[in-house]
Amino acid sequence: GLDYWERLKRLDLMSLQRRRERYIVIHMWKLNHDKTSNDLKIEFPDKGRIGIQAERPPISKTGTGTHKTMYEESFAVMGPKLWNSLPAAINRLDDFEAFKRALTSFFKALPDEPPVKGYARRNNNSVIDWL
Repeated sequence: GLDYWERLKRLDLMSLQRRRERYIVIHMWKLNHDKTSNDLKIEFPDKGRIGIQAERPPISKTGTGTHKTMYEESFAVMGPKLWNSLPAAINRLDDFEAFKRALTSFFKALPDEPPVKGYARRNNNSVIDWL
């Protein structure tokens, strides 16, 4: 039989982790295009050839290790990291449907090998890890 990773490829599906990251990036697009409230005040300056980059909120230098870990795993940090990993040709798209199609193609071009008990893995499978 096929292992989990091979089944994902055969069925043309993304892992739960990859789908979650795709959702985060789609939400970042909505923030950038004022389609939802930007309570975190994430800014999206155009950086020229590398495209529109998200600037994340600064971390307090006095926080504990646990707080820093929670901060690093929060939407306020992961959203901009994932957004900033996109090629300029994708993050500059203004049409929502075109953006989603390009994003899906970009994500599917990367290996998708989520952590599975009993299988060796090369990294944590985040889009960021594969780039």
